Amino acid sequence: MLTSKSAVAIVVALFVIHVEGQSKIPVNVYYESLCPDSAKFINEQLYPALQQFRGNVDLKLIPFGKASYRTQGSETTFECHHGPNECYGNKVHACAIQHIEGSSYEPNNTKEVLTLNYVNCLMERAQLKSGEFPGESCARDTDIRNWENIAACANDTEGSDLLRKAGDETNKLQKPLTSVPTVAFRQTYDRDTQNQAVDNFRAALCKNLNPAPVACRNIPGGSAPGLASFGLVTLVSVILTRLL
Repeated sequence: MLTSKSAVAIVVALFVIHVEGQSKIPVNVYYESLCPDSAKFINEQLYPALQQFRGNVDLKLIPFGKASYRTQGSETTFECHHGPNECYGNKVHACAIQHIEGSSYEPNNTKEVLTLNYVNCLMERAQLKSGEFPGESCARDTDIRNWENIAACANDTEGSDLLRKAGDETNKLQKPLTSVPTVAFRQTYDRDTQNQAVDNFRAALCKNLNPAPVACRNIPGGSAPGLASFGLVTLVSVILTRLL
């Protein structure tokens, strides 16, 4: 027979599962490897915010932006917003996203963590315009151990295939993009959300999380009413009252 203590444990567990399950959201970021605005957003908004809210975001990075492509037979040619060097950079990003390997046993070295660290480094250093794309140096400094695979991909048809897929995904959202970067929550473009996300990603994220994590409480404009969780809290309270 179920004891009061067991019942309480089950109810609390269900509450925790509900809160954690509802507090994660898909976020797609459409960007370009040599775009100053993309770099500013990733370096100053996205990367810092995800150090705090990593568990609340299912992040998808899509490096294509306002580029275009055409195919002729088996050949695909690209035209990129900031020139041919950006096309190469976009391929490096796409290949890194595909090939970076992480460890599920090391919280600081998962594929998601390493990919974000690497992309953040690429965006920061590419703006220095040293003449050499920072793919290898960022791989070395962010503990990416298979740079050779990424480079081979970027210089082969695989890189073109991945970049074309990024283009198809971008065009599916909006063709052409009205701004770069573009941030879409739940694969949906919304102009007001876009404007807020670029200026204050933390606030936009918190506004779209339901229930909002405790960390959102001190972020102006970022609180969202947790109506679904409020009902569950009430139910849990009633059950506990009757059990205890």
